[in-house]
Amino acid sequence: MAVFSLRNAGVLLAATGAAHFAVPKRFEAVTALAFPENTGQWVYRNGATELALGLALAVPRTRKLGAAGVAAYTAWLGTRARAGR
Repeated sequence: MAVFSLRNAGVLLAATGAAHFAVPKRFEAVTALAFPENTGQWVYRNGATELALGLALAVPRTRKLGAAGVAAYTAWLGTRARAGR
């Protein structure tokens, strides 16, 4: 089994998304960079998004859609982070 695969990346992204709900305080500092207002709400929103995208990447049937979603989500987060500076 390959060390890096889209399936593994999806599982890791889904786990990171779930961690937003388990330990939200750990994500507040980085989330505040892009979402200085309502940061706590955005921690959960981003966690839900990462969980959903990760699951989409992990499943072969939805992998292409998940990859497109990850690309769009990453670009959107990048624009938010730049705007927050």
